Amino acid sequence: MKPAAFAYVRPDTVGEALSALARYGADGRVIAGGQSLGAMLNMRLVRPIAVIDINRLNELSAISLNQRTLTTGALVRQADALADARVRAEVPLLTQALPHVGHYQTRNRGTLGGSVAHADPSAEIPLVLATLGGEVELQSRRGRRLLSASAFFKSALITAREGDELITALHWPRATPSMRFSFCEFAVREGDYAIVAVACAIDGAKGSVRLGFGGCGGAPQIREIAYRSNGGETGTGAIAQEAAAAIDCPSDLLASADYRRQLAVVLARQALAAAGTQGGGDA
Repeated sequence: MKPAAFAYVRPDTVGEALSALARYGADGRVIAGGQSLGAMLNMRLVRPIAVIDINRLNELSAISLNQRTLTTGALVRQADALADARVRAEVPLLTQALPHVGHYQTRNRGTLGGSVAHADPSAEIPLVLATLGGEVELQSRRGRRLLSASAFFKSALITAREGDELITALHWPRATPSMRFSFCEFAVREGDYAIVAVACAIDGAKGSVRLGFGGCGGAPQIREIAYRSNGGETGTGAIAQEAAAAIDCPSDLLASADYRRQLAVVLARQALAAAGTQGGGDA
């Protein structure tokens, strides 16, 4: 199939993009890498009146640091983020997750902001952003606002973005020396969406672990639990069981709810063990 007819808008500035979004609202769709939207257009799962191509907005391709966060513009390509030394040093969990995103070819076009905007419940980038407690920056002609990832992701493919808003940046909390991270997922084939994915962030200074679960429900599910590094395999197993017991796990064509929850336990245990063997502060 081919897309239904639509108007094509290619703004040269963020202001022009915001004007187009104000004009078309929910009837306009923003395209950046197009790795998800292109397929949805071809299958006519979406039929926008206008497609707004933001690839000329070079100011949205920057990566910057401040005291608290690393900021990635919405147009930062996934492959560029994976190769960036600042991302590796400051947001190692994102670096660990990115090789699981699609394939080499799709990461060259796919963007960080596009994955967050699409909000697939099995996608790795939204899961990492939510696990770390990151923020989504949105702009419209009405102004600018920041939303926590937990407030932004509502359900499968549904977010808190208004029809006239553009995601302009993502804000990732910078890692501290006491933190350790790991990422695990299981998919039928490499590059497929995960049946279950688990992101793990251990903070030795706080004595806590945040486990994020993807593929289990309509949005990333985050559980924060007290962590003790001397608990050994028994301790990590108990944490994994406690966290997995508290999440929603649906049944679908790929897996039953019981299978998905058991897989969540196994992956959470693996993620905890992998993070626990890294250097860092003691819990």
